Amino acid sequence: MERVNNATEPADIMDISTYFPTYLTGMTVGLSLIVAIGAQNAFILRQGLRNEYVFAVCLACALSDTILIIVGVTSLAQVINLMPWLDPVMRYGGAAFLIWYGVKSLYSAVRSSGALQVANGAGASFGKTMALCLALTWLNPHVYLDTVILLGTISTRFAGHQPAFAAGAATGSFLFFFSLGYGASWLRPIFSRPVSWRILETIIAFVMWLIAFKLLNGM
Repeated sequence: MERVNNATEPADIMDISTYFPTYLTGMTVGLSLIVAIGAQNAFILRQGLRNEYVFAVCLACALSDTILIIVGVTSLAQVINLMPWLDPVMRYGGAAFLIWYGVKSLYSAVRSSGALQVANGAGASFGKTMALCLALTWLNPHVYLDTVILLGTISTRFAGHQPAFAAGAATGSFLFFFSLGYGASWLRPIFSRPVSWRILETIIAFVMWLIAFKLLNGM
């Protein structure tokens, strides 16, 4: 029995050493896609500053992302197995989008003078707040492009390790949304300055280009 345990131990170590980098890649890609100025993030930040339904709003956004990530990672891989020609199409299309996204982020970093603004006003009821939260998430076409199409395409580069990639991307969503919601009071003075968003947009641009390069080279 001892020999069997010793023989299987290196395999377990190998699995961990393979899955953990994939998990980190999924988290990095997921964070890079959602860390941007947008209506959803502004809404979460506003709720955090007002301390209104912060947990429910963050949980709804994170769970929505997780559902879409799972759909993209599982369903897209099955579709590609049935239609092999779709793999290069999605891969080069995803890389082209990432390159464009990086250019857009860098242009925003150089030219934009905007900052995240949080509107003031009376608080809404729980039902209205959650309805608006879900609308900003599920009615946004970019969320499907980011989670289902783009993350699903990138996950195909990790054959057999898609669950680790999806878990990393979902973890990134939970970390970001809850950090934004509960860290709003700390983040507001930082990201109320345009220079902070310029730095962030520059980082996002280079991350997008790095991911595009890896995607074109088969990860």
